[in-house]
Amino acid sequence: MTDLIDDLVVENKFPITSIEKTEPPQGVKEGEWYEYVIGKGSSAITGRRSGSLKAVTEYVEEYADNLNQRSALGYSAYAARKPTKPTKPAKPVEAAEPAEAAKPAK
Repeated sequence: MTDLIDDLVVENKFPITSIEKTEPPQGVKEGEWYEYVIGKGSSAITGRRSGSLKAVTEYVEEYADNLNQRSALGYSAYAARKPTKPTKPAKPVEAAEPAEAAKPAK
């Protein structure tokens, strides 16, 4: 992490509310699936992930930590980060000249 994040006291706006075993999605016949909830109230994020309880828990902990860090830095936890510098518009593609007509074989 950056020094800025290390120096912040990160508020836990997105706590892990639950991780519970669930049925696999329709069409998936194998694997252990878990449904997780991060956040509370209108800020709750619900997701599903396959894997062992330990692997899913590690994923959800990292996800919640990232949301809390972004929130502490003033970024929206829901929107992608905006580019730091404007991007240049793409150059228009010029029409290619038509290929020469195929010459009949002699």
